[in-house]
Amino acid sequence: MNDLRIPHSSRSAELMVAVPNSRNGSTSSAGGRTTGVRSVICVFCPGTSQGALNLYHSDGIFNIQRDSILLAQRWASKGDILSQKLGLVTYNLAQGWDLGTIIERCEAHGFGAAEFRTTHAHRVEPSLTASDRAEVKARCQDSGLRQISLGSTCEYHSTDPAEVDANVEKTNLFVDLAVDIGAVGVKVRPNGLQVDNGIPVEQTLEQIGHALRRCGEHAEGTGVGIWLEVHGRPTQRPPYIKTIMEAVDHPSVGVCWNSNPTDVVDGSVKEYFELLLPWLMSVHINNIWDRNYPYRELFGLLRQSSYEGYCLAEIAEESSEPDTFMRYYSALFHELGRE
Repeated sequence: MNDLRIPHSSRSAELMVAVPNSRNGSTSSAGGRTTGVRSVICVFCPGTSQGALNLYHSDGIFNIQRDSILLAQRWASKGDILSQKLGLVTYNLAQGWDLGTIIERCEAHGFGAAEFRTTHAHRVEPSLTASDRAEVKARCQDSGLRQISLGSTCEYHSTDPAEVDANVEKTNLFVDLAVDIGAVGVKVRPNGLQVDNGIPVEQTLEQIGHALRRCGEHAEGTGVGIWLEVHGRPTQRPPYIKTIMEAVDHPSVGVCWNSNPTDVVDGSVKEYFELLLPWLMSVHINNIWDRNYPYRELFGLLRQSSYEGYCLAEIAEESSEPDTFMRYYSALFHELGRE
């Protein structure tokens, strides 16, 4: 399955897909025939306005749930039909969901990654015991999630060195948690300047960078990245993030693009995207229906840069109909990401 390729010129292709008959992924047999295998017709019409991917089997229309979504994601990773991979930040759409609900809804609607923002109902926190961490890791590995990360609120701009040290130590605890549960990144943030206290902007930016270097040194060799979100009303300007990253100078620390209005210059994000591209490790997206932000251009830039990570949807509001919201969000995301 990993080597599957559907040429852009193909109108259709027939292949065999093993579809698990139970939640544990097993298949059953009847009379020597594996009932978990179906003949699927995949039809892709590149020139149509829909650009649709239709999945059928002998019993009628294929149930587009976990298995068909994962198949589409495999195509996406090959760059054949879909060009980006979609994930979810629990802030704030999923802030009230437990871990099982997050997994279930992400599986159902094609979200292949989850970032567990601290303080939410999932309770994936540094306070977890060793057995709790093992359980979280097992549940995520057994699910349709292909990537998990942690969303901390650690920040390093305080004028109090003890507070900065406490945030560095807290970041390190999140890194240790990430290692234990199989997460690949810990999101942190810049969140303020100290101009009102008479401290030059550049001095605070360098202070943030030096603190992040200490976090990177702790994460070194673990496979966990420290993802600096382009965040904070005074600090979200991409040139400020560049200054911080130059002060960090550590390969374990990178940037989490955050899809802010301040990214846009004359209707385009290209200038600032290219400014931060050398450090890009993660991407947050939000209201992709907002025409004031050039998401189609952003997705094109990600594709051109060979970005292989997930675009993590960070939706500030909860929804009274989350399944419907996620289904439509996924559809719009993949439409905007088509070449």
